[in-house]
Amino acid sequence: MNFDRATDRSQPSVPNHLALFPRLRSLSSLVAILLSISLVGALEAREWLEWKELPSLPNELGVAGPFAGVHNDALIVAGGANFPRPVWDNDKQWVDQIHVLVKQGDDYVWRDGGRLPRPIAYGASVSTAEGVLCIGGNDATQTYADVYLLRWDGEKLTTTACAPLPTTCSYCQAAQIGNTIYLACGQQGLGLDSATNDLWAIDAENLEKKDSEAWRKLPALPGPTRAFALVAAQHDGFRDCLYVIGGRRSENGETQFLRDVWRYEPIANQWKRRADAPRVVMAGEAIGSGQSHILIVGSADESNFDKVDELKDEHPGFPREALCYHTITNTWSSAGETPENLVTTTAVRWDGSIILPSGEVRPRVRSPHVWRITPTPTVKSFGMLNYIVLFAYLAGMVGVGVYFARKNKNTDDFFRGGMRIPWWAAGCSIFATMLSSLTFTGIPSKAYAQDWALAIGNFTIPLVAILAVYGALPFFRRIDATSAYQYLEMRFGRSVRVFASGSFALFHTFRMGVVMSLTGLALAVATPLTPAQSVLLMGILSILYCTMGGIEAVIWTDTIQTFVLLGGAILAIGLLVSGVDGGVSGFLSTAAADNKFNMANLHWDATATQTALWVVIVGSIAQNISSYTADQAVVQRYMTTPTQTLAARSIWTNAVLSIPATILFFGIGAGLHAFYQSHPEKLDPTITTDQIFPLFIAREIPVGLAGLIVAGIFAAAQSTVSTSMNSTATTIVTDFLKPLNACRTEQGYLNAARICTLLIGIAGTALGLMFADPAIRSLFDAFMMVIGLFMGVLGGLFLLGALTRRANQTGAMTGAFVGAAVMFCLWKFSSVNGYLFTACGIAVCFFVGYAASLLGPPTSHNLAGLTIYDDRPPIPESPAYE
Repeated sequence: MNFDRATDRSQPSVPNHLALFPRLRSLSSLVAILLSISLVGALEAREWLEWKELPSLPNELGVAGPFAGVHNDALIVAGGANFPRPVWDNDKQWVDQIHVLVKQGDDYVWRDGGRLPRPIAYGASVSTAEGVLCIGGNDATQTYADVYLLRWDGEKLTTTACAPLPTTCSYCQAAQIGNTIYLACGQQGLGLDSATNDLWAIDAENLEKKDSEAWRKLPALPGPTRAFALVAAQHDGFRDCLYVIGGRRSENGETQFLRDVWRYEPIANQWKRRADAPRVVMAGEAIGSGQSHILIVGSADESNFDKVDELKDEHPGFPREALCYHTITNTWSSAGETPENLVTTTAVRWDGSIILPSGEVRPRVRSPHVWRITPTPTVKSFGMLNYIVLFAYLAGMVGVGVYFARKNKNTDDFFRGGMRIPWWAAGCSIFATMLSSLTFTGIPSKAYAQDWALAIGNFTIPLVAILAVYGALPFFRRIDATSAYQYLEMRFGRSVRVFASGSFALFHTFRMGVVMSLTGLALAVATPLTPAQSVLLMGILSILYCTMGGIEAVIWTDTIQTFVLLGGAILAIGLLVSGVDGGVSGFLSTAAADNKFNMANLHWDATATQTALWVVIVGSIAQNISSYTADQAVVQRYMTTPTQTLAARSIWTNAVLSIPATILFFGIGAGLHAFYQSHPEKLDPTITTDQIFPLFIAREIPVGLAGLIVAGIFAAAQSTVSTSMNSTATTIVTDFLKPLNACRTEQGYLNAARICTLLIGIAGTALGLMFADPAIRSLFDAFMMVIGLFMGVLGGLFLLGALTRRANQTGAMTGAFVGAAVMFCLWKFSSVNGYLFTACGIAVCFFVGYAASLLGPPTSHNLAGLTIYDDRPPIPESPAYE
């Protein structure tokens, strides 16, 4: 079931020159035909919520309006109201009993939790780390401002008075974001005409204060006053927000039913209207699910509202349909039929499921039932043809390794390909190495959830390529480097080389684990493989062809994988656009309406989730400078071509490819947003945001082609992993074993290189199995942070050596250690955007290193050819170690 999106937004018209795309429309038609014959097919309204009964509430009548929450792994249900039987002959009664549901082996058992200070119902409740917070409520005679914490210690329950509300409130709801609890709307008296649009907040550390001033009043909801509204917290792609949905109010004695939706952004401290609910929603339960969905697992509408006394026991009950709102695409869809619709209760999260305790099923009738609701992913077969395509491709990559294994006669062949690699292949390898599988899945998901603001960063690559071609490349070619860190020994001394090489090896071993684990998580939705199985497959195959074929196998598989990756991406965007309502023009208008093409956030906040333009530019330039100067994985490619001129061409190849690739992958993100805005029923609330592109691949792309694109994701991951394995083995053999004369013959070093590659691959794969964390919101953000933590200091060392004559070994080591300490502090104790980590590392290492160098004697050894001020070949002598 598909509901129209916001009725309060109009779609901007598309300029005529954008609407006239006859060739693109022909392509879209062809792609639409492919979609129509797809065996994957669209999944309409799906029963993806699994409902299971837990032991019923000990009160056989059940209750409406109870306080409910979880503390210390126990479900607490307190207070509420009901009608004694026969319900139409008796008045409502309020209760004060507290019931606690605890686990007992594989079963659940109710325990007596005592009593509340008074019989009370219809307040708000929130599960916090300190206990279940109970806010406001009423009884037959008045509304209250009291606030309590209910704590369960495993044996008994205690009640603690907290800071009272500044005003009375009932029929309200609350939610927690971070350390702050928000209370929205509700009514101050017993009548609906006392409803408000107030928003109150209190920080968790102030809960036990006795003064109502601990609560602060925030901007009121701009819409009508209301009670019985639904409130939930969820991420909107940028930040966690508060959502207020529907409710009802009274105006001049008439009841008005609401279905409007409002989003409150705590950081900006402002409200924004979102898409209306498909029907009236009130007195229900809303709760965040996954990373971007809000589930409404129970609610009432306006039907039969004025016929309650007439229908009495013939009342059909409230609508038995769950609804689902997606915060990123701002759309609604059905979440399937519910076995029982419980309203005026609280949905709580417990052990990965949603608990719905008791509640009202029709006027005056309560249910003691307690439901455990578990979102379950829709399983789809990957298909034999997809398997054939995927494994044929992966087997081909191993075959490349076998082919090049016979060409490796020495370490120069293994590490530099005998300097016989064509420039265009080396360029494709640099491109594939810097792209990675996290780009394939991370950038589209980032653009899908946010916008194109990060695209500007990739547009700086051609600028940095100028520095690489005319700055870094001549240095490494002059010293005939196998390891990038040979330069650091010639410039500073042995200790700096060992530090840098060790840091690089550690970084790339962890990088392999991060890339494989996060790629495995993303692929879990596109294939039947678990994240662990994907990690093992990527790791084992990379070990096989990299250990056998060396850098030559890595570069040629990278080249093949570049074409597979880009080809798969082109196919995907064509399928996406063809699936959007309105085709190309629909895609453009939808993306424009939601500001998906925004490329610049003009502010100065270095911590904002909407990354500032200056942060993107500074961070990207710093990352690329570090990559082109201090990353062995990139520098190693400089040394695989026959001449410096051809090496320069490889750098330009990467720079040229990066521009269309950036447009392509960010375009996929905008396409995903437009596609799922057209088809919200095809979203899966059980997935993470980073799994959105694999979800599309698995369910919307024709069999066989889906296997090819999944192969592209594997290809990108293997490119990164195999590069890390070979480059790390290079640094270990070149920077550690050879200076120690650990092997007597060249064959011995070649065997050592293969053993190192094998061991590094095993270590990276093991880390990948350990690192899988589905709670990570953005693979791309996490990856940028990991790069910044390590590469900033290494980039700073190279700049310190190349740009200054005064810097010495002591200063370089001081700058490196201080830079590493600052990086750790930024990571653990600050909210600075991870994009800036590399720039901060470079700056701290450079300036601290230079200042420390001024405190000691100048460098005593010859610097010929080792700084930008002298382009003579370096004198082949050992540096004077300080």
